[in-house]
Amino acid sequence: MTLIRCRWADGADPDVGLPHYETAGAAGADVRANLPDGPVALAPMERALISTGLQMEIPEGFEVQIRPRSGLALKHGITLSNAPGTIDSDYRGVVGVIVQNAGDAPFEVIHGMRIAQMVVAPVVQATFETSDDLAATSRATSGFGSTGVK
Repeated sequence: MTLIRCRWADGADPDVGLPHYETAGAAGADVRANLPDGPVALAPMERALISTGLQMEIPEGFEVQIRPRSGLALKHGITLSNAPGTIDSDYRGVVGVIVQNAGDAPFEVIHGMRIAQMVVAPVVQATFETSDDLAATSRATSGFGSTGVK
């Protein structure tokens, strides 16, 4: 198990609680909105940066991915504009979530609401170099739907 050290940012409400896995088999830990100054109303197609109030120490060689919660997406059209968002191991600022209302009705993000899930994942960094030729494949340059829809 990987340890993610967390601290509460100045002005955050620690009673909101740390990210939490809701079931034993969950890949994502739910993160909550930390809005001690009050809720944020989102009109349809509007987006806002919602604070979690958390700062994290992610071990080198790992990232934290921020992803939408499926229940909010299905029931209310709530998603994340940059899903999955990446939090790098060297970032120490407050974690914010770009929440977007893709639904057709206003939605209110309230203090303590589970707004996203985070997945801890290993990172592999690559070395990049230029080349005059690339290995051939059967797909070649076909893309954007070239493999069909079935």
